[in-house]
Amino acid sequence: MFRKILIANRGEIACRVIATARRMGIATVAVHSDVDAASKHVAMADEAVRIGPAAVAESYLKGDAIIAAALRTGAEAIHPGYGFLSENPGFVEAVQAAGLVFIGPPASAIRAMGLKDAAKALMVKAGVPVVPGYHGESQDPTHLASEAAAIGYPVLIKARAGGGGKGMRLVTDPDDFAQALESAQREASTSFGDPACLVEKYITHPRHIEIQVFGDSQGNVVHLFERDCSLQRRHQKVIEEAPAPGMPAEVRAAMGKAAVEAAQAIGYQGAGTVEFIVDGSGPLRPDGFWFMEMNTRLQVEHPVSEAITGLDFVELQLRIAAGEPLPFRQQDLKINGWAFEARIYAEDVEKGFLPATGALDHLHFPPGVEFMRGAVRIDSGIRQGDEVPPWYDPMIAKVVVHGPDRAAALNLLSTTLERCRIAGSTTNLEFLTALSRHDGFRTGEVDTGLIARDLDALTAATPLPAEAPALAALAALNLLDPPKAPDPWDQLTGWRGWSDAESFAALDHKAGPLALRVLHLGNRQFRVTGAGFDTTLALLDHRHGAVRFACDGLQSVAHVVATADRISLFLSGHKHDFTRVDPLRAAEHDHAGGDAILAPMPGLVASLRTTPGARVTKGDALIFLEAMKMEHILTAPRDGIVAEVLVAEGDQVSDGTVLVQLEPEDG
Repeated sequence: MFRKILIANRGEIACRVIATARRMGIATVAVHSDVDAASKHVAMADEAVRIGPAAVAESYLKGDAIIAAALRTGAEAIHPGYGFLSENPGFVEAVQAAGLVFIGPPASAIRAMGLKDAAKALMVKAGVPVVPGYHGESQDPTHLASEAAAIGYPVLIKARAGGGGKGMRLVTDPDDFAQALESAQREASTSFGDPACLVEKYITHPRHIEIQVFGDSQGNVVHLFERDCSLQRRHQKVIEEAPAPGMPAEVRAAMGKAAVEAAQAIGYQGAGTVEFIVDGSGPLRPDGFWFMEMNTRLQVEHPVSEAITGLDFVELQLRIAAGEPLPFRQQDLKINGWAFEARIYAEDVEKGFLPATGALDHLHFPPGVEFMRGAVRIDSGIRQGDEVPPWYDPMIAKVVVHGPDRAAALNLLSTTLERCRIAGSTTNLEFLTALSRHDGFRTGEVDTGLIARDLDALTAATPLPAEAPALAALAALNLLDPPKAPDPWDQLTGWRGWSDAESFAALDHKAGPLALRVLHLGNRQFRVTGAGFDTTLALLDHRHGAVRFACDGLQSVAHVVATADRISLFLSGHKHDFTRVDPLRAAEHDHAGGDAILAPMPGLVASLRTTPGARVTKGDALIFLEAMKMEHILTAPRDGIVAEVLVAEGDQVSDGTVLVQLEPEDG
């Protein structure tokens, strides 16, 4: 076994690999960019080496710098994690040429599955069913459009390299094909260095079911059952589960056999995932699944398969890379219970799931148990106080739960998500909770279109209970904390000979401004009125941010996180954010209004689609902004004429930058 390994990655997956290596007595080396110098994975590792500035191309994609770091520190092997260089056959060959071991499949296997068109051709030869579509070499837009017409709409444009939903566009109208193709090619080029795309038939009620496989250097290949990854938005997975609901034994056997044959066809070693698109219009059947692609690495969602098999996949990777055979045969593997994984992201659901940044002022997860030992597991590469940087994937944590059956595991997932508390950055936590309680999902009726169909209900604003603004006002006025020591005079707090003492708090909430009047009733009781609210609260206790209070005879607990400019309140499984208002600035006018297109996040201007003087219609695509490895389309907020274009292609812009200014409507 290896004495020391280097992890060529960052964040959650780097921490995940280090945890297993530490348990096995293997020393670890982390690599980091400048912005990750003080990150969690660096702190966990035994050693760390700087490899470059923040930009991925200048740090985590620099294979030569990573190999040099391994040689410098005496590491014997390199674990690639997922993303970055994990599926780069040239990197694998360079690692081996340097006398190091790559903890993953051989370069030939990665190369065989690296391009989706070539992989599908290989699968046809191996007898594995594939989705109908065009997988040829031509990238001429006219030719691809004609192939799409022949296939029949809707179609899916897919980058032939990479994965993770990048370079993928669903097209339902032939008139939209050209723009969708151009956008997919540009995103594919940015993410994978290869703009080529293929076109496939879009299955109208698809389920995304994948099979976990492992192979060793002795030629043994097994599958470790399936994961259902159908809950997706923008072709990216949101919640995964294992096993798949409604999976008959004969279909599991057929899909497992196809996945093993796919792996054997390329001499696969290590951990891999064979992804299938499955017809979800009715019961699953042995002839209703088709090969999509193979991910020649560890998957983000591997913990759900670990949970139902009781295996540590990273340990298996390490043992296989060290030359050991698989310690089991197919007939030895059994499914135990049910598991779910939910991905918590820094993203703004109300703005179309746009990535968010910012410092994590507060980060609390429900108490889990020791790694790999219990029902709740939190995998995270970030800590309280850390920044969510704009350079990398904005995932904060993965919440993994395991129960004896699907209903029990899903209930545990909902409860765990409700008890997570994150302040300082916008997250998708409430969306995940709503999704975990979705009626269709709870009954196992899942397909990749579920989120899109029910998006309005899943993202509906949470009503603001009267206790929330009342507690926020008390927090803004520093009235939540009890006196340092008991004082009999406290009984007279708020007493006046002619009236009750009062204070005023000005707050902003997404529902609108809140001007609140706080009456001091004495004995830590307050009446808060204003903005349509009238609430009387009695404060009972306040410890470590947890405020116990009584309202109309009902005792409850809220968690309050207050910073210089924001108050975040966690109450009954919901988060309510309030911004402190400076009275001297409350009347400032927002000069941009509906006349400007602002950058919703830090990013790179990938493409401009307008010029000064152009007439635009509401909804027209004006700017393509690349941020956090995805491309986002910014559109005209109204009909009008472009007055100014304030950026150029290739510009790096910050959050809130005015990119395009329209002429005033009365101009």
